[in-house]
Amino acid sequence: MSAGPRRVLLLATTTGYQTRMFGEAASRLGVELIYATNRCDQIEDPWGDGALAVRYHEESRSVDAVLKALEARPVNGVLAVGDRPTVLAAYLARLLGLPGHPPEAARAARDKRLTRERLKAGGFLAPAFISVAADADAAAVLLKVALPAVIKPTVLSGSRGVIRADDAAGFTAAFDRVKKLLASPEVRELRDADAGVIQIETYIPGVEYALEGILEHGALRTLAMFDKPDPLEGPFFEETIYVTPSRATASTRLRIESEVAGAARALGLYHGPIHAECRVNARGVYVLEVAARPIGGLCAKTLRFTPATGAPIGLEELLLRHAMGESTAGWERESAASAVMMIPIPRGGIYRRVEGVDEATAIAGVDEVRMTAKPDQQLHPLPEGASYLGFIFARAATPEAAEQAVRSAHGCLRFTIDPLLTVTSK
Repeated sequence: MSAGPRRVLLLATTTGYQTRMFGEAASRLGVELIYATNRCDQIEDPWGDGALAVRYHEESRSVDAVLKALEARPVNGVLAVGDRPTVLAAYLARLLGLPGHPPEAARAARDKRLTRERLKAGGFLAPAFISVAADADAAAVLLKVALPAVIKPTVLSGSRGVIRADDAAGFTAAFDRVKKLLASPEVRELRDADAGVIQIETYIPGVEYALEGILEHGALRTLAMFDKPDPLEGPFFEETIYVTPSRATASTRLRIESEVAGAARALGLYHGPIHAECRVNARGVYVLEVAARPIGGLCAKTLRFTPATGAPIGLEELLLRHAMGESTAGWERESAASAVMMIPIPRGGIYRRVEGVDEATAIAGVDEVRMTAKPDQQLHPLPEGASYLGFIFARAATPEAAEQAVRSAHGCLRFTIDPLLTVTSK
């Protein structure tokens, strides 16, 4: 590429909080960010950001459209936000001659069945699992699995649709609930070939951790390791608090890093950001997933990186630098501990308002309380829901203090959620 403006192609599903954070980081770096999102291509630039319209279920067509658009605006790097864009981003990086994850690896990382198969073949700890059609008979499927089991859709993320079942009645109810979710208009609109597949896995007990990292030509560099201090035991698996640095023992952290690095190799991931989820118990480390993308949504605000001299930067700026070929070796996560609480939806209904935000923000260590739910918005808790009420961020000298800060702030908040009215006819 000849000398000229520095550009990065960012693929996302929508223009949301995380894409705006990348946009702000790009402005600080003097980098032109070219968006590609699955917006309606019949409306001319509805968000005013010049984004390219793509369809993640039409990979070949979308690849051709993006390559044509980039002929006059060559890019220095490619990044993906969220799970769905990872495969298309990998194809584009390959065709543009830029370093990235191989498309086959990105597809395997996104596919729950392929992930389990490759990790099992690689000798990693993995639960017993089967994948079945969503229209299968739950009673017949139950004969093939051991309880307790976890029933999950293969096309959704963020614990959406993931349900634990401990007995036969619970299994049938969970299977039918996931089947109904997959048949919903919202999921059908994804036009994903696996939207009719349900995966059943043996439940894995243990403590859960997350690892944020960068693969640099196959070598893992850990950026942060998160504790998930709230038990994730079911029947649903709503994530609430992330805290870093991890309070796990040094030997446990090393085992997690080793297993994640090996799992990434088994999947074929090679260059770019990764986000891994693990469970640790007496048997060892179970790698649940290694996603070919960074941590999602506003949770990235927990991470700041400092150079030897100068001001700290956020994860988005670090990833933009990495995408453009810069070394990230001089940047280390700040010394302070940080935590985020993803404010759970306590019940379904119509969100009206929140009180106590000023009180929560005044808690020592709390950086911000950001409500993302909008007044009059209909709320759907897990397992059907796909959002949170908002986020609480804190920084403190220790992980314990950061965790306590977000818990105390959450205790100050009072939500008004009106029940949905049921209309009946006589």
